[in-house]
Amino acid sequence: MRRAAVAVAAGAMAASLAACGTAKEAGEKPKATGAATGEAIKIGLLLPENQTARYEKFDKPLIEKKVAELTGGKGQVVYANAKQDATTQNSQVDTMITNKVNVLIVDAVDSKAIAGSVKKAKDAGIPVVAYDRLAEGPIDAYTSFDNEEVGKVQGKALLEALGDKAKDGQIVMMNGSVTDPNAKLFKSGAHSVLDGKVNIGKEYDTVEWKPENANTNMAAALSALGKDKVIGVYSANDGMAGGIITALKAAGVSPLPPVTGQDAELAGVQRIVAGEQFMSVYKPYAPEAEAAAKMAVALAKGEKVAGVTTSTVDSPTTKGVPAVLIPVVSLTKNNIKDSVIKDGVYTADEICTDKYAAACAALGLK
Repeated sequence: MRRAAVAVAAGAMAASLAACGTAKEAGEKPKATGAATGEAIKIGLLLPENQTARYEKFDKPLIEKKVAELTGGKGQVVYANAKQDATTQNSQVDTMITNKVNVLIVDAVDSKAIAGSVKKAKDAGIPVVAYDRLAEGPIDAYTSFDNEEVGKVQGKALLEALGDKAKDGQIVMMNGSVTDPNAKLFKSGAHSVLDGKVNIGKEYDTVEWKPENANTNMAAALSALGKDKVIGVYSANDGMAGGIITALKAAGVSPLPPVTGQDAELAGVQRIVAGEQFMSVYKPYAPEAEAAAKMAVALAKGEKVAGVTTSTVDSPTTKGVPAVLIPVVSLTKNNIKDSVIKDGVYTADEICTDKYAAACAALGLK
């Protein structure tokens, strides 16, 4: 039921994408020959890890559903998850080439390390759609969110939470992994909002985005700065926010300072309900998955993607990549009902377990 609701929401949101793009009109490049007319389309889907709930819970099933819809049930999605290992993902690309997929959708573990494999696929006549992270190499199309805007949204929310006390202490910045090009954009967006308006006491690039690494970094920051001096934490995603909040509690910090997040993971939403996490960034996965599926099916058929894309982006290796960039939502306790519940990502019952029942009632979620 929830997946169906998310897919329905995608239709309405996708219709507004053209109005959101500000980049130049998408260009076109010659495309490799895709599946012959009448053949079943075989799409390789490579996702980066399974620690973040979104990939298995949303991205994979949503892409599979849209491919089936676009191909009349004839399209096959061949799936593999790299579990945060770039070498494994490169091997998975080799396997997809051997299996003669018609097109690849790749969410890179490491945007630079994947470049050689992208070229291998292209040399084999297999177009590549970069999904969520802008992979290097000769990619044919790209879909993600406006990742610098994500960082700006997070930074603005943190400033809102701090109010006129923004310089009364120090904040800690917990950025994502340096191997993820999105992390660099989140970081840049956040700095563009926060610099000069807060005192940044400590800043970390968190290895592999792991919550346990964020927890260790936060404990070190509290030790170095003093637990009473930290007035806010910029966390680039919800998983790390969980590790950060655990470290704050372990150090006896009370009340908890505002902590940002991203991905609207269920645990993150519940922490927002409970008042432990200030906000998350809700990224509507359905229109992103739908765009990837549409581009992949078009490329597999040897068609152009101009009818799908709304802008272009430049990677360090490829200029003018046709792209779809999805807008994001700042998720706080004030709009949970009108965002993740309304869009069918979670039901009120899923969020409002016994532990959160009283907090949910206070917010009018139940």
